[in-house]
Amino acid sequence: MATVTFRDETATGKPVAAWEIAGLPERMTVRELIRLRVREEVARHNSRPSTHFNGLVRPDDAEVELNGYRLREPRRIDRQRQADTAERAFLANGFFVLAGDRQVEDLDEVVDLAVDPNLVFIKLIALVGG
Repeated sequence: MATVTFRDETATGKPVAAWEIAGLPERMTVRELIRLRVREEVARHNSRPSTHFNGLVRPDDAEVELNGYRLREPRRIDRQRQADTAERAFLANGFFVLAGDRQVEDLDEVVDLAVDPNLVFIKLIALVGG
């Protein structure tokens, strides 16, 4: 079983957040890892719903704010919908994932977590007026 570190970084490499999940299979697809990450962050939010969500992708009807998203009112987030949104964002280059020192480019690419237990997620921000 593998322990994986999920890290968020800015495009310049500045660390934003990090956490670990233990007890994972040694080989998982990028799709499975993204869905796992989303499941964990939605579970954390849904255990204490608030107007702030700090996650990989924007929930429906939320506004972007510094370090996350603002919901109109405290509510639970749908895990399946959020995971589907994350997959679409990955495919549209809304964020990219580094496994070890390489960028993974396909949702069905298998990551050997025994070799690359550190995953870095880098959100890409659209430039205003660009």
